[in-house]
Amino acid sequence: MARAIAVLIGSPGSGKSTVGRALADRLGVDLLCTDTEVEKRAGKPISEIFVEDGEAAFRALEREIVAEGLREWEGVIAVGGGAVLDEDTRADLADHHVVYLQVEFGELAKRVGMDVARPLLAGNPRTKLRQLLNDRLPVYESLATVTVPTTDFHPEEVVDAILPTLKDAGRSHK
Repeated sequence: MARAIAVLIGSPGSGKSTVGRALADRLGVDLLCTDTEVEKRAGKPISEIFVEDGEAAFRALEREIVAEGLREWEGVIAVGGGAVLDEDTRADLADHHVVYLQVEFGELAKRVGMDVARPLLAGNPRTKLRQLLNDRLPVYESLATVTVPTTDFHPEEVVDAILPTLKDAGRSHK
């Protein structure tokens, strides 16, 4: 059974894809970004999936991809911010080295901005982002093997903070 080296979780804009790419590059492995894979399989952006098919269809496809990744992927996995709300996904994550990329709200608001491509933030993005973060924070914290702050850090600095935790998880990498 394959096993991911690290699974990155966190809110939208926390840096999962960017840090995931940098971490995978540093380790010489591949990155599975579940949001990118959802778009690839659906043949359209996540925002269109939400509008045309609904959130339930998006979440079902997301769950399938996350489950496959956790079962089969040997590199780094960057999991969509809301995927952890699924009970089965939370159970699956229990057997993995989960890195919660923590970001302060002010920084998160700057990173996400008024991004209309994020369907859950439609309407009043700042208010919805704060509520989303408040709702998900206990889930992210409970799933984390390790929490790594990303506010005011370059992605390479975040990778530098993650690497020693991989050794703690019984991993040895270059």
